[in-house]
Amino acid sequence: MAFSGHCMCGAVAWTYSGDITRNLVCHCTDCQRATSSPFTAFLGMRPEQLRWTGDITHYESSPETFRGFCPACGTRLYFRSARWPTEIHVHAATLSEPGQYRPDAQVLTRSRAEWLDQLQSIPAHEGFQQPPSAARP
Repeated sequence: MAFSGHCMCGAVAWTYSGDITRNLVCHCTDCQRATSSPFTAFLGMRPEQLRWTGDITHYESSPETFRGFCPACGTRLYFRSARWPTEIHVHAATLSEPGQYRPDAQVLTRSRAEWLDQLQSIPAHEGFQQPPSAARP
């Protein structure tokens, strides 16, 4: 299978050709903190089949665990760890077509944000329900 993606500003891009090793939504507290989001969706890929263009900055979030991001726009790109030496976990939101992503499992649900269960019952809007506040002098 072939996939591609990029960061928000386009300074970093990636292409992948090969089988996906994992296709998950992770609810762990590390992913929540690292992405400022209630969960992270990612694709497990074989590093030797993944090609990057552009500069990537790495943050060692724990020993032998690295999180890569674009130094220009800050987009989180991937997670890699010595715990999974044959995989790199690329964030699904960086896919060229992220709307087509379909995870096949959720993991570490003990850390799942409880309010996610309420999303179906909360009013939904195509845009912001209120216009931005007027600029103050």
